[in-house]
Amino acid sequence: MEVFIVEDNENVREALAGYLRLEGLEVSEFGAINPAESALKRSSPDLIILDVMLPDGDGFQLAKRIRKTRETPFLFLTARDQESDRITGLELGADDYVVKPFSPKEVVLRVLAILRRTGNHETESADRASRFLLEGRELTISEETHQILVDGKPLALTAAEWNILLYLVHHRPQLFSRLRLLESCLGSLAEGSERTIDTHIKNIRRKLDNEAWIETVRGFGYRFVGEEAERKE
Repeated sequence: MEVFIVEDNENVREALAGYLRLEGLEVSEFGAINPAESALKRSSPDLIILDVMLPDGDGFQLAKRIRKTRETPFLFLTARDQESDRITGLELGADDYVVKPFSPKEVVLRVLAILRRTGNHETESADRASRFLLEGRELTISEETHQILVDGKPLALTAAEWNILLYLVHHRPQLFSRLRLLESCLGSLAEGSERTIDTHIKNIRRKLDNEAWIETVRGFGYRFVGEEAERKE
């Protein structure tokens, strides 16, 4: 598996790359946005570690361009610790957000966790997918292949979005508070604010193209309301 590191601080970049290579990962290093974008035209990394403030541009803007063509997981590195910046990163589909200064070992552990959650898993049983119906729409979830279909069309979720949706589906029709979802679904992101969950739910609903799949109970939280259909033989 290959990881891109886009970070202008050479010491930080080399430290992260060294630890990642010890884990058996291929690593490509970039000190600015332009060379990273050129490399993305030739390669498809499994994850991108992206600094927010780079000498030739804003990492948030690069993330927006990446999201137009691919769903590669990415992790933000930044010296900005304001909640608004974290929310911006999550709205762009980031799988994690790490504030400087940080331990390279911690970042590597987060990277490995993301890769585990987003990795493709082979299966011999393609018909074990669960199907849900709502207002004439069909949602199909296969945990074995890590695939979600909406009316037969593939849906791309970030690792965090996948975890939240799957948790709500597994425990339907139970209602969960934002804090419970934060603690149960986001793992290393659990130090974030409860508003983080609102951002992820908004992104999931947008991708599902129907807000009704996830109900908001004001003052309490969220629950999944789709009805499970009989499995196809």
